[in-house]
Amino acid sequence: QDQLQQKIICPGPVTCLTASPNGLYILAGVAESIYLWEVSNGNLLAILNRHYQDLTCLCFTDDSSHFLSGAKDCLALVWNLYSVLQAEPSQIPDPRHVWSRHSLPITDLCCGFGGPLARAATASLDQTAKLWEISSGELLLSVLFDVGIMAVTLDLSEYHMFCGGMDGSIFQVDLCAWPVQRDRTFQTERENGKVFKGHRNQVTCLSVSTDGSLLLSGSHDETVRLWDIQSKQCLKTMNHKGPVTNAFIVLAPANMFNPDGKPSVPLPKFSKHLHGTESNDEQGSEGVTLRLGLHQQESGESYLEKAEKMYSQMYSTREKNLVGDQEHLTIQVSELEEEVSTLRKINKNLFDFSARIITKPAK
Repeated sequence: QDQLQQKIICPGPVTCLTASPNGLYILAGVAESIYLWEVSNGNLLAILNRHYQDLTCLCFTDDSSHFLSGAKDCLALVWNLYSVLQAEPSQIPDPRHVWSRHSLPITDLCCGFGGPLARAATASLDQTAKLWEISSGELLLSVLFDVGIMAVTLDLSEYHMFCGGMDGSIFQVDLCAWPVQRDRTFQTERENGKVFKGHRNQVTCLSVSTDGSLLLSGSHDETVRLWDIQSKQCLKTMNHKGPVTNAFIVLAPANMFNPDGKPSVPLPKFSKHLHGTESNDEQGSEGVTLRLGLHQQESGESYLEKAEKMYSQMYSTREKNLVGDQEHLTIQVSELEEEVSTLRKINKNLFDFSARIITKPAK
């Protein structure tokens, strides 16, 4: 039975939400603003206001060093997370790149692997999907379709880009096609073998399995479909009671099927005010919040007490080995002395042999 573990009230309707791969930060799009929270203590670290219309999508790079934001203002922005965290509260940090090559709202974002050296894909209602280089901000590829694109994703090898259209079609774009062209047009009638057909309404989300063999898609036709990428055949259809807004493939956690598996540390409520701007009565002076061990009200052994107990056990064991077992140490010392004596004999024999070879008169 599903249970609500925490209900967090945000400053406004959340249009997009993502978590950093390292689990430390949460990003949310509220109207035109990007809110950045720290998961461990719920502090609101930054509010970024560089978009002019509502946010539509957010995503992190795989190393959590950068994140991308897309909005209805046709802009996709690349942010350096550490620059955002180090900025003064009075300053508005600047994005690392501003991508303004789309002419209609951004609908989806996707980051490949490689951290700041990764490639990113953007989808838009302007019927294009574009591939960018995060490090330089350069546009690598622009593909024009005959319908607006609502979702985009890359496979792990980044050989293919998958784009979901407003008409329910899913297009497979080869990123290693020859000849190399920065501007391409995807002609459905010529590339019929690279289209997944089955959805009856716009495709809202796409996800590729880790081995690159399966594609998961969700749609407003109230279904989620699992496709075989090689044959383009639909393997399974899962029906829902409303439009599907998000679906993705993840590796199952180790305790997924454990009925007693519950989070050991409760998630704190996320603050509505920037960290350091709350009243002193509530927040106190600025500093670093450090939470050790399980966050629980009942009395119990703390993390430091457990560490001290473990250290004392290790120290007593070490003392026993060094002091209490003299007989074992004596045997070890005698064995080592015997081995040293043998090595000295071998070394002397080698020296004598080498001396005879060197001093032997030439014939």
